[in-house]
Amino acid sequence: MAVCTAYTSPSLHSPYPISNSSKSHHHFILSTSCRSNRRKLRGEISCSSETNTVVIGLAADSGCGKSTFMRRLTSVFGGAAEPPKGGNPDSNTLISDTTTVICLDDYHSLDRTGRKEKGVTALDPKANDFDLMYQQVKALKEGKAVEKPIYNHVSGLLDPPELIKPPKILVIEGLHPMYDGRVRDLLDFSIYLDISNEVKFAWKIQRDMAERGHSLESIKASIEARKPDFDAYIDPQKQYADCVIEVLPTQLIPDDNEGKVLRVKLVMKEGVKYFSPVYLFDEGSTISWIPCGRKLTCSYPGIKFFYGPDSYFDHEVSVLEMDGQFDRLDELIYVESHLSSLSTKFYGEVTQQMLKHADFPGSNNGTGLFQTIVGLKIRDLFEQIITEKSATPAVVSKV
Repeated sequence: MAVCTAYTSPSLHSPYPISNSSKSHHHFILSTSCRSNRRKLRGEISCSSETNTVVIGLAADSGCGKSTFMRRLTSVFGGAAEPPKGGNPDSNTLISDTTTVICLDDYHSLDRTGRKEKGVTALDPKANDFDLMYQQVKALKEGKAVEKPIYNHVSGLLDPPELIKPPKILVIEGLHPMYDGRVRDLLDFSIYLDISNEVKFAWKIQRDMAERGHSLESIKASIEARKPDFDAYIDPQKQYADCVIEVLPTQLIPDDNEGKVLRVKLVMKEGVKYFSPVYLFDEGSTISWIPCGRKLTCSYPGIKFFYGPDSYFDHEVSVLEMDGQFDRLDELIYVESHLSSLSTKFYGEVTQQMLKHADFPGSNNGTGLFQTIVGLKIRDLFEQIITEKSATPAVVSKV
Protein backbone atom coordinates (compact mmCIF):
# COMPACT_ATOMS: atom_id res chain seq x y z
CA MET A 1 0.00 0.00 0.00
CA ALA A 2 1.36 3.38 -1.00
CA VAL A 3 1.66 6.04 1.69
CA CYS A 4 1.76 9.83 1.53
CA THR A 5 4.00 11.21 4.23
CA ALA A 6 3.93 14.67 5.77
CA TYR A 7 6.83 15.84 7.87
CA THR A 8 7.88 19.14 9.38
CA SER A 9 10.94 20.90 8.10
CA PRO A 10 12.40 22.94 10.98
CA SER A 11 14.81 25.78 10.48
CA LEU A 12 17.01 27.55 12.95
CA HIS A 13 15.81 30.92 11.72
CA SER A 14 12.18 30.08 11.00
CA PRO A 15 9.61 32.69 12.09
CA TYR A 16 7.29 29.80 12.95
CA PRO A 17 9.09 27.67 15.57
CA ILE A 18 8.21 24.00 15.80
CA SER A 19 6.50 23.26 19.08
CA ASN A 20 3.76 21.14 20.61
CA SER A 21 1.32 24.03 20.68
CA SER A 22 -1.70 23.62 18.45
CA LYS A 23 -1.39 27.29 17.52
CA SER A 24 2.11 26.96 16.11
CA HIS A 25 2.51 27.38 12.34
CA HIS A 26 4.41 24.37 11.02
CA HIS A 27 6.19 24.30 7.66
CA PHE A 28 5.31 21.05 5.94
CA ILE A 29 7.00 19.30 3.07
CA LEU A 30 4.51 16.80 1.69
CA SER A 31 5.78 13.76 -0.13
CA THR A 32 3.76 13.08 -3.27
CA SER A 33 5.52 9.87 -4.24
CA CYS A 34 2.46 7.69 -3.58
CA ARG A 35 0.42 5.97 -6.28
CA SER A 36 -3.15 5.95 -5.06
CA ASN A 37 -3.46 7.21 -1.51
CA ARG A 38 -4.55 10.69 -0.50
CA ARG A 39 -4.17 12.44 2.78
CA LYS A 40 -5.97 15.43 4.26
CA LEU A 41 -3.95 18.45 5.39
CA ARG A 42 -5.51 21.90 4.99
CA GLY A 43 -7.67 20.41 2.26
CA GLU A 44 -7.26 17.43 -0.04
CA ILE A 45 -3.87 16.97 -1.64
CA SER A 46 -3.48 14.94 -4.81
CA CYS A 47 -0.41 12.75 -4.86
CA SER A 48 1.67 12.61 -8.01
CA SER A 49 4.72 10.69 -9.14
CA GLU A 50 5.85 13.44 -11.51
CA THR A 51 9.15 15.08 -10.56
CA ASN A 52 9.70 17.24 -13.61
CA THR A 53 9.55 20.69 -12.00
CA VAL A 54 11.92 23.10 -13.72
CA VAL A 55 13.17 25.91 -11.47
CA ILE A 56 13.88 29.42 -12.76
CA GLY A 57 15.49 32.14 -10.63
CA LEU A 58 14.87 35.86 -11.21
CA ALA A 59 16.89 38.35 -9.15
CA ALA A 60 16.45 42.11 -8.95
CA ASP A 61 16.12 44.95 -6.48
CA SER A 62 12.71 46.22 -5.43
CA GLY A 63 10.86 48.18 -8.12
CA CYS A 64 12.98 46.91 -11.02
CA GLY A 65 10.32 45.26 -13.16
CA LYS A 66 10.12 41.70 -11.80
CA SER A 67 6.32 41.71 -11.78
CA THR A 68 6.07 42.80 -15.42
CA PHE A 69 8.64 40.18 -16.42
CA MET A 70 6.60 37.50 -14.62
CA ARG A 71 3.45 38.53 -16.49
CA ARG A 72 5.27 38.29 -19.82
CA LEU A 73 6.78 34.91 -18.91
CA THR A 74 3.54 33.29 -17.80
CA SER A 75 1.83 34.63 -20.93
CA VAL A 76 4.32 32.76 -23.12
CA PHE A 77 3.18 29.52 -21.49
CA GLY A 78 -0.51 30.44 -21.75
CA GLY A 79 -3.06 31.17 -19.07
CA ALA A 80 -3.25 34.09 -16.68
CA ALA A 81 -1.27 33.93 -13.45
CA GLU A 82 -3.47 34.54 -10.42
CA PRO A 83 -3.20 34.29 -6.60
CA PRO A 84 -4.13 30.91 -5.08
CA LYS A 85 -7.92 30.57 -5.13
CA GLY A 86 -9.57 30.61 -1.73
CA GLY A 87 -6.33 31.49 0.01
CA ASN A 88 -4.89 34.52 1.75
CA PRO A 89 -5.84 37.62 -0.29
CA ASP A 90 -2.43 39.08 0.58
CA SER A 91 -0.56 36.07 -0.86
CA ASN A 92 2.42 36.96 -3.06
CA THR A 93 2.19 33.72 -5.04
CA LEU A 94 0.94 33.63 -8.64
CA ILE A 95 -0.30 30.39 -10.20
CA SER A 96 -1.17 29.56 -13.82
CA ASP A 97 -1.77 26.27 -15.61
CA THR A 98 1.96 25.73 -16.06
CA THR A 99 3.82 28.09 -13.74
CA THR A 100 3.95 28.96 -10.07
CA VAL A 101 5.74 32.17 -9.12
CA ILE A 102 7.00 32.44 -5.55
CA CYS A 103 8.11 35.76 -4.10
CA LEU A 104 11.20 35.22 -1.95
CA ASP A 105 10.07 37.97 0.41
CA ASP A 106 8.02 35.15 1.91
CA TYR A 107 11.24 33.80 3.40
CA HIS A 108 11.88 36.88 5.52
CA SER A 109 12.69 35.61 9.00
CA LEU A 110 11.98 39.02 10.51
CA ASP A 111 8.83 41.06 10.08
CA ARG A 112 8.95 44.83 9.54
CA THR A 113 9.08 45.56 13.28
CA GLY A 114 11.75 42.92 13.85
CA ARG A 115 13.97 44.37 11.14
CA LYS A 116 13.58 47.83 12.61
CA GLU A 117 14.47 46.60 16.11
CA LYS A 118 17.60 44.81 14.85
CA GLY A 119 18.58 47.64 12.53
CA VAL A 120 18.68 45.54 9.34
CA THR A 121 17.02 45.86 5.95
CA ALA A 122 15.18 43.12 4.06
CA LEU A 123 18.23 42.87 1.80
CA ASP A 124 20.43 41.68 4.67
CA PRO A 125 20.79 37.86 4.74
CA LYS A 126 20.22 38.02 8.52
CA ALA A 127 16.61 38.97 7.83
CA ASN A 128 15.99 35.93 5.61
CA ASP A 129 15.61 32.18 6.20
CA PHE A 130 17.82 30.52 3.58
CA ASP A 131 17.61 27.11 5.23
CA LEU A 132 13.85 27.01 4.74
CA MET A 133 14.12 28.51 1.26
CA TYR A 134 16.50 25.75 0.20
CA GLN A 135 14.44 22.97 1.81
CA GLN A 136 11.21 24.06 0.18
CA VAL A 137 12.58 24.81 -3.31
CA LYS A 138 14.33 21.42 -3.23
CA ALA A 139 11.11 19.71 -2.15
CA LEU A 140 9.09 21.34 -4.95
CA LYS A 141 11.74 20.40 -7.51
CA GLU A 142 11.45 16.81 -6.27
CA GLY A 143 7.68 16.82 -6.67
CA LYS A 144 6.68 17.44 -3.05
CA ALA A 145 4.14 20.01 -1.90
CA VAL A 146 5.16 22.47 0.82
CA GLU A 147 3.56 24.80 3.35
CA LYS A 148 5.24 28.09 2.43
CA PRO A 149 5.15 31.15 4.70
CA ILE A 150 3.63 34.44 3.55
CA TYR A 151 5.18 37.85 4.14
CA ASN A 152 2.34 40.36 4.21
CA HIS A 153 3.52 43.53 2.43
CA VAL A 154 0.49 45.44 3.67
CA SER A 155 0.88 44.76 7.40
CA GLY A 156 4.59 43.99 7.41
CA LEU A 157 3.85 40.81 9.37
CA LEU A 158 4.46 37.12 8.73
CA ASP A 159 1.12 35.45 7.97
CA PRO A 160 0.26 31.74 8.36
CA PRO A 161 1.67 29.55 5.57
CA GLU A 162 -0.05 28.47 2.36
CA LEU A 163 0.00 25.17 0.49
CA ILE A 164 2.11 25.15 -2.69
CA LYS A 165 1.99 22.11 -4.96
CA PRO A 166 4.84 21.29 -7.37
CA PRO A 167 4.18 22.95 -10.76
CA LYS A 168 5.72 22.24 -14.14
CA ILE A 169 7.70 25.47 -13.87
CA LEU A 170 8.61 27.09 -10.56
CA VAL A 171 9.86 30.67 -10.69
CA ILE A 172 11.48 32.05 -7.55
CA GLU A 173 11.75 35.82 -7.82
CA GLY A 174 13.07 38.37 -5.42
CA LEU A 175 16.19 39.73 -3.82
CA HIS A 176 18.16 36.53 -3.16
CA PRO A 177 17.49 33.66 -5.59
CA MET A 178 21.20 33.24 -6.33
CA TYR A 179 22.67 34.30 -2.98
CA ASP A 180 22.72 30.89 -1.28
CA GLY A 181 24.85 28.33 -3.14
CA ARG A 182 22.47 25.50 -2.25
CA VAL A 183 19.49 27.30 -3.79
CA ARG A 184 21.59 28.43 -6.75
CA ASP A 185 22.46 24.81 -7.55
CA LEU A 186 18.75 23.97 -7.80
CA LEU A 187 18.15 26.51 -10.59
CA ASP A 188 17.81 25.27 -14.16
CA PHE A 189 18.14 28.83 -15.44
CA SER A 190 18.73 32.23 -13.85
CA ILE A 191 18.09 35.84 -14.83
CA TYR A 192 19.23 39.09 -13.25
CA LEU A 193 17.53 42.44 -13.94
CA ASP A 194 20.28 45.04 -13.64
CA ILE A 195 18.81 48.54 -13.51
CA SER A 196 21.21 51.48 -13.42
CA ASN A 197 20.93 53.88 -10.49
CA GLU A 198 19.63 56.69 -12.69
CA VAL A 199 16.84 54.56 -14.20
CA LYS A 200 16.03 52.89 -10.90
CA PHE A 201 15.54 56.27 -9.25
CA ALA A 202 13.22 57.42 -12.04
CA TRP A 203 11.19 54.20 -11.84
CA LYS A 204 10.85 54.31 -8.06
CA ILE A 205 9.67 57.91 -8.21
CA GLN A 206 7.03 56.95 -10.75
CA ARG A 207 5.86 53.91 -8.75
CA ASP A 208 6.14 55.14 -5.17
CA MET A 209 4.94 58.70 -5.69
CA ALA A 210 2.18 58.01 -8.20
CA GLU A 211 0.95 54.66 -6.87
CA ARG A 212 1.87 54.62 -3.19
CA GLY A 213 1.77 58.29 -2.20
CA HIS A 214 5.38 58.50 -1.00
CA SER A 215 7.21 61.82 -0.96
CA LEU A 216 10.30 62.49 -3.06
CA GLU A 217 12.36 62.91 0.12
CA SER A 218 11.25 59.54 1.52
CA ILE A 219 12.06 57.80 -1.77
CA LYS A 220 15.57 59.29 -1.82
CA ALA A 221 16.09 58.28 1.82
CA SER A 222 14.88 54.73 1.12
CA ILE A 223 17.25 54.31 -1.83
CA GLU A 224 20.24 55.62 0.12
CA ALA A 225 19.43 53.41 3.11
CA ARG A 226 19.23 50.29 0.92
CA LYS A 227 22.28 51.00 -1.25
CA PRO A 228 25.02 49.54 1.01
CA ASP A 229 23.13 46.26 1.43
CA PHE A 230 22.21 46.20 -2.26
CA ASP A 231 25.87 46.57 -3.22
CA ALA A 232 26.92 43.91 -0.70
CA TYR A 233 24.24 41.23 -1.12
CA ILE A 234 22.09 41.73 -4.22
CA ASP A 235 24.27 43.15 -6.98
CA PRO A 236 27.00 40.42 -6.74
CA GLN A 237 24.41 37.78 -7.73
CA LYS A 238 24.52 38.89 -11.36
CA GLN A 239 27.85 37.10 -11.79
CA TYR A 240 25.97 33.79 -11.43
CA ALA A 241 23.14 34.63 -13.84
CA ASP A 242 22.79 32.82 -17.16
CA CYS A 243 21.21 35.94 -18.60
CA VAL A 244 21.33 39.60 -17.53
CA ILE A 245 19.07 42.39 -18.74
CA GLU A 246 20.80 45.74 -18.17
CA VAL A 247 18.71 48.93 -18.34
CA LEU A 248 20.76 52.09 -18.86
CA PRO A 249 20.26 55.74 -19.87
CA THR A 250 20.21 56.33 -23.63
CA GLN A 251 23.34 57.31 -25.52
CA LEU A 252 21.31 58.73 -28.40
CA ILE A 253 20.48 61.97 -26.57
CA PRO A 254 23.48 63.92 -25.21
CA ASP A 255 23.33 64.54 -21.44
CA ASP A 256 19.85 63.02 -21.18
CA ASN A 257 18.54 63.01 -17.60
CA GLU A 258 14.83 62.32 -18.07
CA GLY A 259 15.15 58.54 -18.30
CA LYS A 260 12.31 58.22 -20.79
CA VAL A 261 14.47 56.77 -23.57
CA LEU A 262 16.43 53.68 -22.52
CA ARG A 263 19.41 51.66 -23.69
CA VAL A 264 18.87 47.98 -22.85
CA LYS A 265 21.45 45.19 -23.06
CA LEU A 266 20.74 41.46 -23.12
CA VAL A 267 23.86 39.72 -21.80
CA MET A 268 23.74 35.98 -22.56
CA LYS A 269 26.23 33.52 -21.11
CA GLU A 270 27.78 31.07 -23.56
CA GLY A 271 27.87 27.33 -22.89
CA VAL A 272 24.66 27.12 -20.82
CA LYS A 273 22.90 23.79 -21.32
CA TYR A 274 19.58 24.04 -23.19
CA PHE A 275 20.22 27.72 -23.97
CA SER A 276 21.60 29.20 -27.19
CA PRO A 277 22.08 33.00 -27.27
CA VAL A 278 20.07 35.13 -29.66
CA TYR A 279 22.08 36.84 -32.40
CA LEU A 280 21.71 39.64 -34.94
CA PHE A 281 22.52 38.90 -38.61
CA ASP A 282 25.64 36.74 -38.15
CA GLU A 283 26.43 34.70 -35.03
CA GLY A 284 29.69 35.70 -33.36
CA SER A 285 30.18 38.85 -35.45
CA THR A 286 30.22 42.41 -34.17
CA ILE A 287 27.30 44.33 -35.63
CA SER A 288 26.09 47.94 -35.29
CA TRP A 289 22.72 48.50 -36.98
CA ILE A 290 20.47 51.54 -37.36
CA PRO A 291 17.21 50.17 -38.81
CA CYS A 292 15.22 53.39 -38.99
CA GLY A 293 13.93 54.26 -42.42
CA ARG A 294 11.15 53.17 -44.72
CA LYS A 295 10.61 49.83 -42.96
CA LEU A 296 10.59 51.06 -39.36
CA THR A 297 8.95 54.27 -38.16
CA CYS A 298 11.28 56.04 -35.74
CA SER A 299 10.87 59.45 -34.22
CA TYR A 300 13.72 61.30 -32.52
CA PRO A 301 16.21 60.06 -31.35
CA GLY A 302 15.76 56.90 -33.47
CA ILE A 303 16.81 53.32 -32.73
CA LYS A 304 20.22 51.68 -32.73
CA PHE A 305 21.07 48.00 -32.26
CA PHE A 306 24.37 46.40 -31.37
CA TYR A 307 25.43 42.74 -31.21
CA GLY A 308 28.77 41.13 -30.45
CA PRO A 309 30.87 38.89 -28.18
CA ASP A 310 32.17 40.11 -24.85
CA SER A 311 33.27 38.90 -21.41
CA TYR A 312 31.25 39.28 -18.22
CA PHE A 313 32.73 38.30 -14.84
CA ASP A 314 35.28 36.16 -16.74
CA HIS A 315 32.50 34.38 -18.65
CA GLU A 316 32.20 34.44 -22.42
CA VAL A 317 28.94 36.14 -23.36
CA SER A 318 27.02 37.40 -26.35
CA VAL A 319 25.50 40.86 -26.03
CA LEU A 320 22.45 42.19 -27.87
CA GLU A 321 21.70 45.87 -27.28
CA MET A 322 18.85 48.18 -28.23
CA ASP A 323 18.95 51.95 -27.69
CA GLY A 324 15.78 53.94 -28.39
CA GLN A 325 12.12 53.03 -28.68
CA PHE A 326 9.52 51.83 -31.17
CA ASP A 327 6.81 54.10 -32.52
CA ARG A 328 4.72 51.26 -33.95
CA LEU A 329 4.83 47.78 -32.41
CA ASP A 330 3.35 46.15 -35.50
CA GLU A 331 6.57 47.09 -37.32
CA LEU A 332 8.65 45.13 -34.82
CA ILE A 333 8.36 42.18 -37.21
CA TYR A 334 11.04 43.89 -39.32
CA VAL A 335 13.50 43.77 -36.41
CA GLU A 336 12.40 40.24 -35.44
CA SER A 337 13.14 39.01 -38.99
CA HIS A 338 16.82 39.96 -38.53
CA LEU A 339 17.21 38.12 -35.20
CA SER A 340 18.04 34.41 -35.04
CA SER A 341 17.85 31.68 -32.38
CA LEU A 342 14.69 33.24 -30.90
CA SER A 343 13.11 29.85 -30.03
CA THR A 344 9.82 30.98 -31.55
CA LYS A 345 7.28 28.42 -32.75
CA PHE A 346 6.21 30.51 -35.75
CA TYR A 347 7.34 33.56 -37.69
CA GLY A 348 6.34 36.74 -35.89
CA GLU A 349 5.72 35.23 -32.43
CA VAL A 350 7.86 37.85 -30.68
CA THR A 351 5.89 40.63 -32.36
CA GLN A 352 2.61 38.90 -31.50
CA GLN A 353 3.57 38.66 -27.82
CA MET A 354 4.61 42.32 -27.73
CA LEU A 355 1.36 43.45 -29.35
CA LYS A 356 -0.62 41.24 -26.97
CA HIS A 357 0.80 43.18 -24.03
CA ALA A 358 1.24 46.61 -25.57
CA ASP A 359 0.01 48.21 -22.34
CA PHE A 360 2.76 46.61 -20.22
CA PRO A 361 5.60 48.89 -19.05
CA GLY A 362 8.57 48.78 -21.44
CA SER A 363 6.60 47.56 -24.45
CA ASN A 364 8.01 50.31 -26.67
CA ASN A 365 11.68 49.66 -25.84
CA GLY A 366 14.28 46.96 -25.21
CA THR A 367 13.02 45.99 -21.75
CA GLY A 368 9.80 44.53 -23.12
CA LEU A 369 11.50 43.10 -26.21
CA PHE A 370 14.25 41.30 -24.29
CA GLN A 371 11.93 40.10 -21.51
CA THR A 372 9.72 38.55 -24.20
CA ILE A 373 12.69 36.92 -25.90
CA VAL A 374 13.96 35.48 -22.62
CA GLY A 375 10.48 34.15 -21.89
CA LEU A 376 10.50 32.28 -25.21
CA LYS A 377 13.99 30.92 -24.49
CA ILE A 378 12.79 29.66 -21.09
CA ARG A 379 9.87 27.89 -22.78
CA ASP A 380 12.33 26.20 -25.14
CA LEU A 381 14.61 25.27 -22.23
CA PHE A 382 11.67 23.73 -20.35
CA GLU A 383 10.61 21.68 -23.37
CA GLN A 384 14.17 20.42 -23.90
CA ILE A 385 14.48 19.36 -20.25
CA ILE A 386 11.11 17.57 -20.27
CA THR A 387 11.93 15.82 -23.55
CA GLU A 388 15.27 14.65 -22.17
CA LYS A 389 13.69 13.38 -18.95
CA SER A 390 10.96 11.58 -20.87
CA ALA A 391 13.57 9.82 -22.98
CA THR A 392 15.44 8.63 -19.88
CA PRO A 393 14.22 5.24 -18.60
CA ALA A 394 12.61 5.49 -15.16
CA VAL A 395 14.53 3.90 -12.31
CA VAL A 396 12.26 1.70 -10.19
CA SER A 397 13.42 1.13 -6.63
CA LYS A 398 12.37 -2.03 -4.81
CA VAL A 399 11.09 -1.69 -1.27
